[in-house]
Formats: sequence, structure tokens, C-alpha cells
Amino acid sequence: MNKLCNILIVDDEILVRQGIKHHLSWEKYGFRIVGEASNGKEALALIETLRPHIVITDIVMPIMDGEELTRIVKQNYPEIEVIVLSSYGEFNYVRSTFQQGVADYILKPKLDTDELLQVLQRTARKIPSIQYQADAGDNPITMDHVIEKLISGYSIDYDTELLKQTFPYTRFALIGMEQAAQQDTGRSYSASDLFSRLTDRMADACEQKIVLRLLPSDVHAAVVLANLDPREADSWMAAVREVAQETKQADPQIGWAVSHLFDDFNRISEVYQDELPKLLSYRFYFPETALLMEDELPQPVQVNSSFNLKQFTEEMKREHFDAAFQDLRSYVAAMSRNYNSTAFEFKSLLGNIVFNITILLGNQGYDMKELDAAKYSYFKTINDAPHVHEAVRLLETFLEEANRQIMAKTQQGGSASMKKLLEYIEEHHAETLNLTTLGQYFHFNPSYLSSYFTTHHTEGFSEYLNKIRVEKAAELLRSGIMPISDISSTVGYSDPSYFTKVFKKVTGYSPSQYRREHLH
Repeated sequence: MNKLCNILIVDDEILVRQGIKHHLSWEKYGFRIVGEASNGKEALALIETLRPHIVITDIVMPIMDGEELTRIVKQNYPEIEVIVLSSYGEFNYVRSTFQQGVADYILKPKLDTDELLQVLQRTARKIPSIQYQADAGDNPITMDHVIEKLISGYSIDYDTELLKQTFPYTRFALIGMEQAAQQDTGRSYSASDLFSRLTDRMADACEQKIVLRLLPSDVHAAVVLANLDPREADSWMAAVREVAQETKQADPQIGWAVSHLFDDFNRISEVYQDELPKLLSYRFYFPETALLMEDELPQPVQVNSSFNLKQFTEEMKREHFDAAFQDLRSYVAAMSRNYNSTAFEFKSLLGNIVFNITILLGNQGYDMKELDAAKYSYFKTINDAPHVHEAVRLLETFLEEANRQIMAKTQQGGSASMKKLLEYIEEHHAETLNLTTLGQYFHFNPSYLSSYFTTHHTEGFSEYLNKIRVEKAAELLRSGIMPISDISSTVGYSDPSYFTKVFKKVTGYSPSQYRREHLH
């Protein structure tokens, strides 16, 4: 049997890549799709490891286009043939790639399976190492091809005997490993490193052989299909847990997830596309957890679907900042435990909060120049936050800075505001007056008003109110006309005995003693 011709697909449109991969059972025609990339830079990384015979590349792509990719491939890997995909308006680019040694080109608008197959067959015949023949089309469908079709969401007929030969046991599971890219060194572990560690540990832990197969996956993830005897489930799971803990200790950015066990092989598509990515996405909320499994997760906190921005805005406009920020912190704390909300939704919430607070405070006359300029930096750092704790910390940093701006304005305008407060107390001292009623009038939170009064005045609110009332009472006592009980109610005390107690505390005399002393 002739050697298969390996193909790498490079295109920034995923639908184009998927269309090429799944329009034909390529192995029947002597070809195998060994990988795909969304730009030239990704393609070069894959070429180094996959060493394809043919690269099919788009011309216009981000980061590194097809023209540059072709030049580098023909310079460093002259044995690899390149086929270019282009649109009508890209002839100059295509002409340039022919000068670099491209084998052929196909116009995208006319791309169809028959034409692509013919172009590939013509190109494959030029490659001596594979000795491609036009009738090399009786290669049987491999299990790799079946798996790739299924995990991509396509249906395929396959030989059940082939399935039994490849996977002799009744249980399946998917293991996902994901890590952030390191700035200088790339990933701390390659997919093959993780796969080797897992394979070695399984061999030591399980009596029966466990079948493990590395599947195609994202550049920052590795996915392994495991086939095992149900009797080995506990030993198998313990081995996965050990490897997850070890790699997590070496690289805190790595995370593992294991799907439910399943018996129907055809469920691999559902588990690969839905269950495993969902589990791995929970790493945002559980960054310290080495291994995530659905059955081991805590119950998510139930939270209202949206933050009450209307109430928050009203509190901010009334300058009830303590209450507004407290409500906000409570909601964010609850959301940080609601892992059913995606990382994107959580980060969007924080970004909207930063934006709204900046606008609201600016509209209320606060100096927001620095925060307004910094808000885009907050948007980016929140969006890049690797986990929920970092995102919340960034919000707290923003709130602290906003609060500094609030306090700066409050201190600057403190004397004017305090003057208004004192004038109001003096004018309304005879009425039922307390921090709540005063706060309602001036739109202050009562607890904030209490601390504000103490900060900007030598006396607390109650002390100052009693002093004003006693001064008014002393004036009336010196006149010698009004009964003491009437004076008590006139200055705001409903209880004469309490009035007497307060009066004596302030002046050193009871009301009757004060009157006799001053009449003499």
C-alpha cells in the first residue's frame, strides 16, 4: 500500500478549513489531513512537528499571510509543496507565490471537491517520497479519520469491528488539559509531554491496559480519549488525579478536567464539543483546583440575572456612595461564586460597572480625568484576567481610586456643605431631628452623615443639636416668663425630665437653678 500524502490546511476562516477536511473521506484517495492553522505563524509551528507533504494556504490572513508563509516554507522546507487559495482580486499575491515556488492555486469562489481533489492528486504525483498513484484510492478508513469526523460534528459510517479492535473495553472518557501560554517560553508542557506522563502513570496504576489516544485540540489544550474496563475506573481516576496535582504544582496555570464515563462511542462528539469545554471554562472560577469534575463541583450560587443598575445609579446620584458600593460588592461577590455564568459575562459586568461609575461621577462634577484616561486600561486588564479573583481585585482597585476622588471633592467642599448642615439644624432644632431625617433632606446615607459630621466639625451631630437646643432654652429661661415644661417642648424635647438632664449636663445647672441664678 502506498504511503498516505499528509496535508496541512491554513486559513483564517474556520468554515473553509472544516469544509476542506470533511467534504471527502480523504484517506480513500490516498490523503490524510494532519492539521490545521488559522494563520502563517501557527502553520510554521505545526509544520515543524507534523512535516506535511502539502500545505494548502489562504493568501490574506492576519499575523502572517500566505505569501510570507510560502516564502518561508519553500526556503526552509523545499520538499513541501504549497497550494494557494485565493480570490479574484489577489492575482498579484498569487503571482508572487509562484515566483517563490508554489505548486498550484485554486480560486476560492470556484472551490469544489472535484477540483481540489484533482489539484491535490497532480501535486502529490510530484512528491517522490510517497510514490502517489491515481488509483491509490483503496486505503481503508482509519480510526483516526472516524474520530476526527465525529469530534468535528459530522456523522460517518464505520466498521464496528474496527472500533472493537481499537478500543476493546466498554467505557470511554475524555480528559482535557489546558494551560495559558507563557510569554517567553510558550507552554510549560506540550500536549505530547502531558500525554506521556498520563500514559506512564496509567501503566503503573492499572492492571488491565488502558487505551489512551491523543486527539486534535486547541493550541493551548490537550485532549485525550481514554478507553477502560469499568473495573479499573477507580485506579484510572486516581492516576489522572495524581498527574493533575503534579503538573499543577509545577505550573499553577495548568488545569485538568475529566468528563463523565460513557459507554456509547458515538457520544464522543457531544462530550468533546460541549461537556469538556464547559468543564475547562470553570477554571476561571476555580483556578486553584487541579482537576475539575462535574460531580465534585459545589452548588453554584443563585444570583439575579442582572445587576440593578437603576437602583445603583439612584444611590450614586444622591451621593450615597457607601450604600451603592456595598450593594455592588455584594452582587459581584455572589456572581464570583456563580460558575454557570461564563467568564465573558462576568468580565463584561465588571467592565460595564467601571464605565458607568466613571460617567456618573463625571456628571456629578467629580474630577475624573485620571480615571477616565485609565478606564481603557481597566477594560483590558479585566478582560485579560486569568481568573475571577484577579478580576475582582482589579475592580476593587478601581473602586478605591474612585473613592479617593469622592473624598477629595468632599474635603474641598466640606466647609460649604457643613455650613449648610449647621444652618439647617439651627433653623429646625425644635422639630423631630435625627440623622435619618437630616440624611433624607440632604441625600446622605445616615451612617455616612454621622462620620462626615464628626470629620468636619468639632462635635458629633447629637452633641451639636443638644448644644443648640440648650442655648435656645437658656435664652427663654433668662426672660423669666415661660414655664420650664413649655420651654422643653419649644426647643424640641418632648420629655421635660430628659430636657432637665441634658440641660444640666451642658450648663452644670438644672433649668430652675439656671433661671434663679440669672434672675438674681
